[in-house]
Amino acid sequence: MSEPRDPRDPENRREQRARRGPARPADAGPRRVPRPAQGASGRGGSRRSGGRSADGRAAGEERGVPRPAERRQAAAKRPSDARREPQRAPSAARSANGRPAPQKRPAAQQRPAAKKRPAAPRPPRPRNGAPAAIRLGSPRPRLRLVAVALTLVMLVFAVRLFQVQAVNADTYAAKANVNRYVPVTLAAERGAITDRDGVDLATSVDAYDITADPSLLAPDKIKIDDAPQKAAALLAPILGEPQKELAEKLSKSRSRYVLLAHRRSPQVWKQIKDLRNALDVKAQAAPKSRPRPNVLLGIFADEHSKRVYPNKELASGVLGFMNSDGKGAGGLEAMLDKKLAGKDGKLVYAQSGGRRVPTADTQEHPAVPGTDVELTLNRDIQWAAQQAITEQVEKSKADRGYVVVQDTKTGELLALANAPAFDPNDISRSDADALGNAALSDAFEPGSTSKLMSLAAVLEEGAATPSTHVTVPNRLHRGDRLFADDIDHPTWHLTLNGVLAKSSNIGTILSVEQLGKTQREANQVLHSYLRKFGIGQPTGLGFPGETAGILAKPQDWSTSQQYTIPFGQGLSLNAVQAASVYSTIANGGERIAPSLVRGTKGPDGRYAAGPKPKKTRVVSPKTAKTLARMLESVVDDQEGTGTAAKIPGYRVGGKTGTSNRVDPKTGRYHGYTASFAGFAPADKPRITVYCAVQNPTKGSYFGGQVCGPIYKQVMQFALKTLQVPPTGAEAPRLPVAFKPGE
Repeated sequence: MSEPRDPRDPENRREQRARRGPARPADAGPRRVPRPAQGASGRGGSRRSGGRSADGRAAGEERGVPRPAERRQAAAKRPSDARREPQRAPSAARSANGRPAPQKRPAAQQRPAAKKRPAAPRPPRPRNGAPAAIRLGSPRPRLRLVAVALTLVMLVFAVRLFQVQAVNADTYAAKANVNRYVPVTLAAERGAITDRDGVDLATSVDAYDITADPSLLAPDKIKIDDAPQKAAALLAPILGEPQKELAEKLSKSRSRYVLLAHRRSPQVWKQIKDLRNALDVKAQAAPKSRPRPNVLLGIFADEHSKRVYPNKELASGVLGFMNSDGKGAGGLEAMLDKKLAGKDGKLVYAQSGGRRVPTADTQEHPAVPGTDVELTLNRDIQWAAQQAITEQVEKSKADRGYVVVQDTKTGELLALANAPAFDPNDISRSDADALGNAALSDAFEPGSTSKLMSLAAVLEEGAATPSTHVTVPNRLHRGDRLFADDIDHPTWHLTLNGVLAKSSNIGTILSVEQLGKTQREANQVLHSYLRKFGIGQPTGLGFPGETAGILAKPQDWSTSQQYTIPFGQGLSLNAVQAASVYSTIANGGERIAPSLVRGTKGPDGRYAAGPKPKKTRVVSPKTAKTLARMLESVVDDQEGTGTAAKIPGYRVGGKTGTSNRVDPKTGRYHGYTASFAGFAPADKPRITVYCAVQNPTKGSYFGGQVCGPIYKQVMQFALKTLQVPPTGAEAPRLPVAFKPGE
């Protein structure tokens, strides 16, 4: 067993060096001192020296281990049979791990820290011509350049991000919304218009505006050059629109919205959807080599409501009509448009490729339905009035005619019929002159029906009584004219009741002259009563196109006017004003403004009654009762002019009217206006009926013969509909004439 060797023994140290490698030759240069573990100042060399120690050995080389080139040089100089003893440091301290500790450089070799150390000398070039070791440059400049470049790139991204998300955020959001989000108007359901019993006269049903997004049919998107033409060919027979016009609309590739058809039925939209779905199936089944894009991809529909008038021409003049924009353009549709229309809502949804994205957010503001309007009209009475006047206008070859039916106690209009009428469902086929409501828009001279107001003033002022004697000559000279009655006659000896019964113009002039001591004073009194009856002022309905009539101030009456106005010429009114005059007498001398709207029902379902009509006392109840009895003589007495208006079982009071008609086109008198007005039962009035026919050209033109039968037909129907029983009392027989000398 060998004994342990002393590591301090020189022989043992030589053996250890031999195992580590050949010794460094003496001419290989100074020994390099390894760099210390921690680069303290003044130890193991400086970093400025290029990483080499004082003995010239590269940093990191193990002490005592020569480089390969040095070993080769040493082997060449060393004799093969001799081994040189390497020099040892006089005292080599060992570190804790057994490796030689780095030696401190002598003070003489150290330089002050403030001075810059010179660069380390280059290692000697090997004598045998071997290449020197390559020295790598410092990587720090490259790293700095890369860092600056990355910083600039990140700065550009940051500036752009700030611009998009902060500076121009609203602009880009708006552009994105235009392309992605589709706003849709939710049309409010228009309120219904009903008669007094809740029967629909105008209502709304679902309808669709067929629209398109032409940008989706652009060649760069759908990959078909003639996509608009193909789509138009498919849609034309369904929509009933010209194919050429549809193709032109669909070819506007820069547009996002075009209207192809307005207010189409749900069946039409369903047909388009079915066709679009069928094309989708074919497009999906087509091979990729031969794609078949869906040319109806950009076709949409906006839901609206379509106005429908189930009774067609019935009360068309009252209801009016809708224009192409869905707004009221006539009658009550225009007058009450804001109430009926409600408030549209709005829906904004996301779409992609022409399809709605179901999972995307939506913004919806629900629509507020319109208000339902209940009219005072009775549909059945309205139908009877319209049938009667339509038949008479056709029979007489007249320009037009109208019938007004009014409740005498409330002023409510039960019927307001015009002929000719129009179908508001399709106004394109109607005559433009028939689109209004002539019963309110036509101003005409009332003729003898106006004599009721003149005699009401005479009775109310106490200037005469029903039995007052009035001698009526064949001609009467007043001012610059000779006045006559409708027929030549010998001198009549009439009572004031007979003047009304026989409708004498001359007798009326003579009676009205008793209203004042002078003609000027009489004119003032008569004018005041005409105003009380509502002549020359609006009816209070507020109807579009309504005329207030014409009634000049008494000081402006011409010489002839002051004598013609008492018997109904030289002033004008509309049919509703004329009916209101007779309703005033039937209501005991108190005028109630006509009304057409009975009440409304809002979206919340609450019913609100219409405003109370204005009431005006015109004559006393006694005067009104006397006039009612006098009107019965017109119909019941054989001497009266209105015998054609008799109704069996009922007491009827009425008055005929025949006046010269002013042609609205020329402004001259041409033709006649035939009229009849009255109420029933005469002793307990409930209903007033007024009829007028403009310019009858076939048959008679007298009011009793043209309008008397219409009055009878409509009044009979109304009495039965409202179940008004006859009073059963006998009609009084007021004297019509007197014998001279009595």
